[in-house]
Order: sequence, then C-alpha cells, then structure tokens
Amino acid sequence: MNKHETSPGNSESRSTMPVKRSIFAAPRFARAALAATILGATVVLSGCGTNRDDLTTGSIPDDYRTRHPITLTEVEHTLDMPIASGDRELTIGMSDAVGGFAADYLSSSSGTIQILIPQGSPNSAAASHMRKQIREALIRRGVPGPRIIETSYQAGASGDAAPVRLSYVAITAVTNQCGNWPEDLQDNTFANKNWQNFGCATQANLAAQIANPMDLVTPRAQAPIDATRRSTVIGLYRAGKNPSTN
Repeated sequence: MNKHETSPGNSESRSTMPVKRSIFAAPRFARAALAATILGATVVLSGCGTNRDDLTTGSIPDDYRTRHPITLTEVEHTLDMPIASGDRELTIGMSDAVGGFAADYLSSSSGTIQILIPQGSPNSAAASHMRKQIREALIRRGVPGPRIIETSYQAGASGDAAPVRLSYVAITAVTNQCGNWPEDLQDNTFANKNWQNFGCATQANLAAQIANPMDLVTPRAQAPIDATRRSTVIGLYRAGKNPSTN
C-alpha cells in the first residue's frame, strides 16, 4: 500500500490499490475462437453428408454383362437344304453340310433329329426322293437310325423352292436379342453411361464360341497325367539340364 501526501487542508491520509490487467484474457479469447471454428466446420461437413449427390457413379447399373447376360437355354438348331425340282441325288456340298450338321448334333444332343420334307411345293417330289439319301448320310456320320424321325410340312405351291429341313434341340449358350434402342443416344450423355445395345454383339459372339455349354456351369475333369513325359522332365531336372528343350 502506497501512502500519498495530503494537502494542508486535509487531515486524513488516502491510500490507493494499483490496477493490474489479467494475463489470462488473451488465451481465453483464442480458445473461444478455436471452438467456434471447429463447431462451424462440423456443421458444414454434416450438411454435406446429408445432401448427397444422387448421381453416384458406383450405383449406376452400367455393366453390359448385366444387361446382356449369357444364359443356357433350349434352342432348336436347323439346317435348310435347298432342293431343285430336277435334283436326283445329293451334291458334294450337300453331303458335307449334312455331315457337319450331324457332327454338331452328336457333340451337343442325344435326342431325336428330324427330317422335314415339303409337301405341295413344285420340288416336293425331288425332296421326297432325296429323303433316303439324307437319312443314309446321317447314319454314315454316326447318328443312330432310331433317333432319326421323318416328317413333312405344308409348303406353298408357288414361290421359292421349299427346303428340306434338318432340326434337333439342344442346350445352348445364348444372350438376349441385339439391336434394342429404347432411347435416343443424345438423351443419355449427362450421366456418362453407355447405351442399351452396348456390348450385346460381344456377348453374342462369346456365346456362339462356347462349344460345351457346361463349361459355364462347372469345370471339366482333370486329364490323366502323362507318365512318360513326367519321367523325362524329372530325369532332365536331376541331371541339371533344361527340361523345356527336350
């Protein structure tokens, strides 16, 4: 406490307390500002989380394998052979076509194979005459005789020559029909998606190349080991030689 001198007319002495500023005022203000900043950022980020973009790339069904899946279904396989009204026997080309069709049948089906002869057409007599030759060609290629069924169908009396049709049913890998354009391509640019028909031809070509449809269901059995080749490779390896060159 500091004593101050009094004036001559004042008999009392007066003492004063010095004023000191708090050293904690500035840090408290900084902490309050930091807390307000964190709170504001939290509010902004929570607002971004609630206002999500509806055009999320991962949610767009844009896989051509989903739009055009390869499936296994029962399909009728046919071969139409044009027969002229003056034909009396199968040509070399016709015989080769019948042989190829028989090979496909034996590799994919165990049911019946039909020979459909036209009736009422100008070439019906020639087609009926060649029916026996077609049957013999199928049997020579390995098709059992009891599986061959001969039948007829009604054809027009005029127009193109009605063919002799060979047909059988087998499980085949197929995809849906290509050429579907449900919307204008100009209306499908904002979302950056490919069009509906995209990838259909690729899937159809892949399905057509599948010789054994069961390959899509399960793998084939492992082939037996070549014991001779295995002994040769092991012998070369033990001798310190390169087994890939022998």
